[in-house]
Amino acid sequence: MAGGYMGRLLFINLDTGKMTEETPAESLYRDFIGGYGIGARILYNRQKAGADPLGPENKLGLITGPLTGTPATFGCRWAAVSKSPLSGGWGDSNCGGHFGPYLKFAGFDGVFISGISSKPVYLLIDNGKAMIKNAGHLWGKNTLETGEALEMEYGTEAKIICIGPAGEKVARLACIVHHPGDTAGRAGMGAVMGSKRLKAVVVRGNLKVPVADAEAADKLRKEHIAEGKEWFSRFGIYGTATHARDSAHSGDSPVKNWGGIGVIDMPDNSGLDKEIVRANVDKRVGCWHCPSACRATMKIGPAEFRYPAGARRPEYESTAAFGAMCLVNNNQAVILANHLCNLYGLDTISTGTAIAFAMECYEHGIITKKDTGGIELTWGSPEAMLAMLGKIASREDIGDALADGVKIAAGKIGRGAEKFAVHIGGQELGLHDPKSGGFMAYKGKPMMAMYQMDATPGRHTTGFGPSQFMGYVLNAAGVCMHSNIGIPDPNKYLVGFLSAITGYQRSLSELEKIGERIGTMRHVFSLREGDVPVQRFVHPRILGRPPFKEGPLAGVTVDMEAQAYWNLGALDWDPVSNKPSRKKLLELGLDDIAEELWPPDKMPGPSGIKPMS
Repeated sequence: MAGGYMGRLLFINLDTGKMTEETPAESLYRDFIGGYGIGARILYNRQKAGADPLGPENKLGLITGPLTGTPATFGCRWAAVSKSPLSGGWGDSNCGGHFGPYLKFAGFDGVFISGISSKPVYLLIDNGKAMIKNAGHLWGKNTLETGEALEMEYGTEAKIICIGPAGEKVARLACIVHHPGDTAGRAGMGAVMGSKRLKAVVVRGNLKVPVADAEAADKLRKEHIAEGKEWFSRFGIYGTATHARDSAHSGDSPVKNWGGIGVIDMPDNSGLDKEIVRANVDKRVGCWHCPSACRATMKIGPAEFRYPAGARRPEYESTAAFGAMCLVNNNQAVILANHLCNLYGLDTISTGTAIAFAMECYEHGIITKKDTGGIELTWGSPEAMLAMLGKIASREDIGDALADGVKIAAGKIGRGAEKFAVHIGGQELGLHDPKSGGFMAYKGKPMMAMYQMDATPGRHTTGFGPSQFMGYVLNAAGVCMHSNIGIPDPNKYLVGFLSAITGYQRSLSELEKIGERIGTMRHVFSLREGDVPVQRFVHPRILGRPPFKEGPLAGVTVDMEAQAYWNLGALDWDPVSNKPSRKKLLELGLDDIAEELWPPDKMPGPSGIKPMS
């Protein structure tokens, strides 16, 4: 077995309690690297099409990469994968912290969970041994209480992921929380975990991750930290929210449920200034062995918005979701909203978007105080925003509908609510406006089409097309995306660490081919579920249809279709069905999928016309 891998996967069926360990063929690791690469291959092979995302057949995978828990800089990431209850296609969410390394120290590269337990349970993996334990005493607790209770039993060396009340109530906006505040936030993974009555996963162990060339890996780490020192240090001071105030006026952040203009609808955005947050930071904290420490914990909040000492500093996406999207000009309220989402186990991006959607429905009289439980849900009110957040977590009043996302909520509300439900394919979007040309045009990547075309729609941390191949490798390898920012040659260390740690000597072009295979694997999972990217609903506001008449994006409309079709051609995917060509699938070594998607009777004849059946 190559370095970087423990060589063991764990499969658990909660219906029966059966647990099976497997040592995969080395080709699985070599061809799909890890993380969502391995996850997509396994779920495609072992899960039938059409499985209910919240049913027993849907599998939840928790998977590391070969660089997780190794000397690789930023080697801390892990992925949750499943069929998404929001999009109905492929779902994945990435998380940092300490859980990923300790899952490997406990002996496994990943665990796949199917079935539904008859009672609340949690999973304990302790130095190579796995046990299913009764979680009755944990059910109903928030994520902080759950983590503290399990730490009391297993010690602080145990690393814990869990769901909160939102996940227990199978809210589709629920996320998985890594105690005490990191999240696998997107695609409804907390709802999948809650549907299985799986409250938590606890990992503990002291096994060592094998490294093929430790000396080379250590040398690369020192070089990487030295080269990125200035960026890593600067990034850690404010975290990702450093530009949140500026983005609210530049057009980068969507404003007022994607329908507003920051400089007009929120002319005073001083309450979102980064120094307000910095002034109340207690200390910076980092993920496992991270040289940047971009996370931070807060001192106790002001009386008006009393978050506790130790609450996490919000990221950019959280600040934009509860700030500009809801016209709330108050960073202290945003910090409290972020903290409450962590306690309840809610995705901040989707939850902030759902509240903004509800505010617009309230503005237009589609919902009233009778629906909100008495909340005057007006734009810019931090009190109303926080009260509605609680309604979503408890599934009370209109919060019951909002807890499943804006698409489902609009269908339940009716009366024209669909007009204000901004989503793509059922998933609320990351909070960078593709019309701005700022973050969305990072390093020339065709990122405007990514919201529609990626296997997980609405994802801001990816791209679409050949420029994204190394991004797939980075995520599958188990390192943080910020490891590649601020470095002149961003692929240098990723290629170097993969070679030094695994022992596989692969060139950049070889890794790009693996990245293409991983991206294709995620994509064909969605295709098999009937989730065809070009057929996904895209709310016209995202594209600037009609365009704004004022502000920094005045007159700007995004031609997302042209960008999507150009990349479909570059990928050799059919522009209508989005199926990769048989030639491409065979080139990527996905022979079984080529036979499934292009059986002989469906292949074009010499004239380009398919034979009659």
